[in-house]
Amino acid sequence: MILDAALVGPTASGKSEVAHRVARERGDVEIVSLDSMSVYRGMDVATAKPSLAERSEVPYHLVDVVAASEEFSVADALRRVRAIRSERPTTTLLGVGGTGLYARAIIDDFDIPGTYPEVRAALEADDDLTSLYDELRQRDPLAASRMEPTNARRVRRALEVCRATGRPFSSFGPGLVEYPASPVVQVGLVLETSELDRRIEERLRGFLEMGLLEEITRLLDEGVSRVALQAVGYKEFLPTLSGERTTEESLAEAVLNTRRLARRQWRWFRRDPRVTWYSRGVDAYDHLARVGLARANVGD
Repeated sequence: MILDAALVGPTASGKSEVAHRVARERGDVEIVSLDSMSVYRGMDVATAKPSLAERSEVPYHLVDVVAASEEFSVADALRRVRAIRSERPTTTLLGVGGTGLYARAIIDDFDIPGTYPEVRAALEADDDLTSLYDELRQRDPLAASRMEPTNARRVRRALEVCRATGRPFSSFGPGLVEYPASPVVQVGLVLETSELDRRIEERLRGFLEMGLLEEITRLLDEGVSRVALQAVGYKEFLPTLSGERTTEESLAEAVLNTRRLARRQWRWFRRDPRVTWYSRGVDAYDHLARVGLARANVGD
């Protein structure tokens, strides 16, 4: 177990405020960001990172880890958090965020295989997806059964691991469809759809007032990775900067995409039976402060 508790749910639901309040008032809690975009330095506005003032009050991890021009994977995040746990064995770590795979990987301390560029390059050069899927069925029938034959990215990734390690891809863990018992206390925060939609639009308008367009311009000038540039809340404004679309048109698309993201996040997390859900931040706070983090410190 590398986290003691986790607060998850859709974007704009108020998770960050609840978590910061709990950590600040407890005084012995450090926060681990479970947002895949917060790791990038310079991507500050639309990621809604904790402010410098907030970071002076509470220790935050997986925030501003690498330059926006660099790549950072789930495996990289896991290594970082494992190191934090090793260095601070008695510290209470609270994970907070809405990136589903990050959350699952860190909460359940997944065994994630590495990447193998040469093997991957050979697979990407092979356009016969039917043959690749047939090979995967022979090497790892269980992994093949968990994915669509037409999902090229997943088929190639599974085969990459099989070829490089000699192990079935499925042997690296139970997969995302199983939810084993866990000592990590998980709390979820979700709002009524109409309220969440209102908050999303309000927040994105606020991001523009905070200088989002200027931040994107600076990122483009300094260099930004393809993955980072495709973040929701950033990519939609690229046509505005190139003169192809008005700010309001880009804002409308960003609002729509962020609302879609929030619904995907909700569908992802609600499948996990280990999460206790609340629709009010005060209730999520009470659960964490009085139950979740108290359980995490039993025996200290």
